[in-house]
Amino acid sequence: MLPIAGVLRDLRLAARNLLRNRQRTLVAVGTVAFGIVAFLLAGGFIQFIFHDMRETTIHSQLGHIQIVRPGYFDKGIADPYAFLLPGQSPEQKVVEKTTGFASLAPRLAFSGLISHDEATIAFVGEGVDPEREERLSSSLTLVEGRKLASATERAAILGEGLARSLGVHPGDQVILLATAATGSASAVEVTVAGIFATTSQEYDERALRIPITVARKLMKVSGATAWVILLDKTEDTVAAASHLASSLDAKNFEVVPWTALADFYNKTVVLFSKQVSVVKFIIGLLIVLTISNTQMMCVLERTTEIGTSLAIGRRGHDVMMLFLTEGALVGLLGGVVGVVVGYTLATLISAIGIPMPPPPGMAHGFIGQILVSPSLAFDAFSLAVLTTLVASVIPAWKASRMSIVDALRHNQ
Repeated sequence: MLPIAGVLRDLRLAARNLLRNRQRTLVAVGTVAFGIVAFLLAGGFIQFIFHDMRETTIHSQLGHIQIVRPGYFDKGIADPYAFLLPGQSPEQKVVEKTTGFASLAPRLAFSGLISHDEATIAFVGEGVDPEREERLSSSLTLVEGRKLASATERAAILGEGLARSLGVHPGDQVILLATAATGSASAVEVTVAGIFATTSQEYDERALRIPITVARKLMKVSGATAWVILLDKTEDTVAAASHLASSLDAKNFEVVPWTALADFYNKTVVLFSKQVSVVKFIIGLLIVLTISNTQMMCVLERTTEIGTSLAIGRRGHDVMMLFLTEGALVGLLGGVVGVVVGYTLATLISAIGIPMPPPPGMAHGFIGQILVSPSLAFDAFSLAVLTTLVASVIPAWKASRMSIVDALRHNQ
């Protein structure tokens, strides 16, 4: 390892060498900074998409954690009422003591046909407790009408696509037809209280919600198919799920985090993450090519100087470290400038907002923002330093391997 004095000496020499040609240094630093700004803006926009989709999915459909009977998500589609949870249970007290717990809402899943006038369409429904769902479904956007008022009113809220297909509006009467748990036909007439929209157009085209008491009467069951848990922070999901899995009897309860249920979100993250990686690679490649070319020009211009340094006893290793230090300084300066400018631009753009058209799978557009997290800023800064170091390796190696005689005769 180099002594501290040697490192400080190389830093001083590298800084002086960079200042000798300020214009070239500014171009190099500006190139790195521009690349980092582009990476931050692109990556920050993708991070906002991830964050917004994650929180909307959690607060409109899935919650942070769902507790069900073992095997419900594998076999419950065919016979959901063979996997019913009790309406009230001592285990709910255990859940409420979990660190970060915010609320627990029972849900009863069911399906059937919904009719209005001459139209009859298949639906997927959920019986919910409106009071307990207040916080959990905070991202459920009402397009028309109102939310469900109580657990006993004969009312329903319909997904926007389902309501459009039926041609109904708040105040209209619809009939829900279903096969009860006993195997008999069952029906109930409800009033359309409101029409909602979520981030999933597919879900909105077939979903509805009614009070859980009405759903239990329709399906002739008691209890719930799932307990949906909301936490104070999404980041606590893994710890809370692990705690609940160890606290509850695995033979009677299965703890499922939201990530295991959000298939569309998970596929979106994989796709967009690959796109960010491609952007990162392209920016890194541009920085490497630019800085490598700049460093090679420096080596050629300072050939005689390099030969003199080698002639008076400096080792090739010292020459190589000097050029690597210059590259690292360019990366440090470019990284700092790029992160500061990128964060400032991200803040300004987010304050204004980015109007976005409806993406695939969604019915409505949204106002985009750019979210620059500490991890993204660190990633950008690391990209600046690492790429400039990589770009400096070949020029530095060539400088260190110069023949002293040829170097001294370079300008003659």
